[in-house]
Amino acid sequence: MVQAVFEMSLKLLAAPLLIWQGLGVRKHALILPEPTGPRSGVTAKRSSPNAPLRLLIVGDSAAAGVGVDTQDDALLGQLVQTLSQHTTVEWDLIARTGATTASTTTWLRDTQAKPYDAVVISLGVNDVTRQIPLQRWINQTATLLDLLVSKFSAKRIYTTTLPPMGEFPVLPQPLRWIIGLRVDRFDTAMARYQSTRPEVTRLHPDYPMGPTLMASDGYHPSKQAYTIWADLMAKAILEDIEGLGQKRLAKI
Repeated sequence: MVQAVFEMSLKLLAAPLLIWQGLGVRKHALILPEPTGPRSGVTAKRSSPNAPLRLLIVGDSAAAGVGVDTQDDALLGQLVQTLSQHTTVEWDLIARTGATTASTTTWLRDTQAKPYDAVVISLGVNDVTRQIPLQRWINQTATLLDLLVSKFSAKRIYTTTLPPMGEFPVLPQPLRWIIGLRVDRFDTAMARYQSTRPEVTRLHPDYPMGPTLMASDGYHPSKQAYTIWADLMAKAILEDIEGLGQKRLAKI
């Protein structure tokens, strides 16, 4: 509560400057396309006796792989490549640039139901930057998680901490600092909420921030950042998925 009041006070004091900086970022930002490549498929492990692992990646531009040229270098491609060393993977990607938690939920409501063993979610940045109130974002996340379990029979759901936007080079100061404060507050609250959801595994990537981890727009992940993310996600999936009617998956 104290942090929220402090953040609001700073925003009010610096409002004209923050508005000017925000407009400048939007005007001059480098707009990167979503990478090319299929968004659904099956990647088989030769001679695997296991039932396929059914994987869904859902969310925003990071889920879509913005920052690299092809899906092979994005979260999807690198995650599937690692998982397929252990089992056959049936995979789908439902993601788009600019997606929020609410818009993703609407999109999934209009998507044909299909069961998944593992669902990876990348959402939250657009909710933060669009000034969605914290409690509304948590409520929308609850609705999304309920939908994934009820409609898509999600066995495990994997989320990730919000990226350290307070260190993004494309954002000028003090806008960067204030957005960083908001990200920290939202991330702490979301971690607290998701700890009450037994189907959710929340991951904390250790990104040593630097130019090699940022795409050319200074905002999205680079191939190296996607590698760190995919490796962490693969280890969690291979450790957590059980009771799927298949043999225990080998660990990385």
